[in-house]
Amino acid sequence: MKLVEQLVAGSQTEELIWLNGYIAGLLAGKNSPEQQQLPAVQAKPSINKITIAFGTETGNSKKLASTFAAKAKKAGINAKLVDLNQYRLNDIQKEEYFITIVSTHGDGEPPAAAKKFFDHIHTNGFKLEKMNFGVLALGDSSYPLFCKAGEEIDLQLRKMGAQRLVPLQKCDTDYDTDAESWFEGVLQRLSATSPNPAPSVETIAPKKSAGKKIYTGTILTSINLNDQGSNKETYHIEIEAEDVDYLPGDSLGIIPENPQHKVEAIINLLEIDAEKKYTFRNEEYTVFDLLKKKLEIIYLPERVVNAYASLVNQDIPATRIGLLDLLKIYPLKNSDQVEQLVGILEPITPRLYSISSFTVNDELKFGLCSNYLSQFEVGKQVQFYIHKNLQFRLPADDKDVIMIGPGTGIAPFRSFIAHRDSTGAPGKNWLFFGDQHFITDFLYQTEMQSWIDTGSLSKIDLAFSRDQEEKVYVQHKMKKNGKQLYEWLENGASVYVCGAKEPMSIDVENTLIKIVQEHGNKKLEEAIGFVHHLRNEGRYLKDVY
Repeated sequence: MKLVEQLVAGSQTEELIWLNGYIAGLLAGKNSPEQQQLPAVQAKPSINKITIAFGTETGNSKKLASTFAAKAKKAGINAKLVDLNQYRLNDIQKEEYFITIVSTHGDGEPPAAAKKFFDHIHTNGFKLEKMNFGVLALGDSSYPLFCKAGEEIDLQLRKMGAQRLVPLQKCDTDYDTDAESWFEGVLQRLSATSPNPAPSVETIAPKKSAGKKIYTGTILTSINLNDQGSNKETYHIEIEAEDVDYLPGDSLGIIPENPQHKVEAIINLLEIDAEKKYTFRNEEYTVFDLLKKKLEIIYLPERVVNAYASLVNQDIPATRIGLLDLLKIYPLKNSDQVEQLVGILEPITPRLYSISSFTVNDELKFGLCSNYLSQFEVGKQVQFYIHKNLQFRLPADDKDVIMIGPGTGIAPFRSFIAHRDSTGAPGKNWLFFGDQHFITDFLYQTEMQSWIDTGSLSKIDLAFSRDQEEKVYVQHKMKKNGKQLYEWLENGASVYVCGAKEPMSIDVENTLIKIVQEHGNKKLEEAIGFVHHLRNEGRYLKDVY
């Protein structure tokens, strides 16, 4: 003890800070239960300023970033919190301590809000040699390219000369514990006098996920909403299930099975026993179960086709193709290659559908789904999970909402209107809906008429594109009602868009900017800024696909 007192007395302030951080690191690295129970040494951070940037689609990254910023400030660090959608790209070369939290969507893509940042660091060729960074990657291990966006940001920042402050952390859907532990590591590194170099560990894998909560429901109703003569089939499916935790704006997640005739055709072509077992992701399955329930065989992505080309030593054009056709055109050399084939195939990915449901007398009613469900008979059971979407929530009851949802984009807005109807919310509701033909494609026409009659739906504008010579879409109806739409925005209304990402959501946004420009008497740059401000305030929200 006397030695410690002498050491402290003879040390400068900077040396004491380093020593404090060093001891904290030693304690954190011990594994015995006794040592783990010791209180953590709280070192005063030697770094007083960091940037915490988030890219989010469903709100999880934003929630974590806000939590981390609060923790940093409590630890004495000035944390700048910023959405990557609003991040000034030229600032990146000035950053010294940069924490990024980003989710992965689609086929390994970053969220739409992070796309500009993602493209900027991949295409501009500048150096970031003064940057120390950390990346927290959120994802869903049900998908093949788990946490791919976070991985690519981490890799690119290193290529540009930035130094890792902490290893890349991958997080599955139950991310709270991993994320909190990772950020504690960030704070600990910032408490050291010289944070570099980072630990040698490349990536921290997520703890084994407890998995999503899977519900089992029974199909009560399956109805094609389109009338005879329509070019489409849009199914309304009601599923009864108990204790389902969801809110309007959330999605229903289903992992479909492959068509049996395709599975049987592949097994016959390969000339193998359907009951023969192979290992996939550390578990054993029969060939039949693998092809029916686990492996994607209908549309193989190019990366799988490329891997197959290497397996059979063939020059196969880059394309998306089904496994059955691929095996017919470029057959395996022998049955021994089946095991290798299993190794390069990817799991069936979940399909997400906007829930158009609401609660009536404690009975849960679920809405639109897919061709997979459309073939199910009434009474059949189906398993599903709920995908939370924190970025697509109704505002306060007294706030007005403008909903733009052509085609199947109507789904979440059906739940929005029904929810507000059941709660008696005083806010006004304005719906823009469109499809091909009024007679055959006016989805939920009777319900919409009823809500208009009762006042639950304050205003509805319809656009049926093929009912006249010149096509009319929802954006045309927006423009026609531009003055009133802008007045609603000025009075605090929120705008929601659901449906096709391209071109619908892009056309809608461009029209919204033009409306603000014209009826707000603004320059183009000011109108764009106005719409960006709506987004920052949480008043311009999109659920597009």
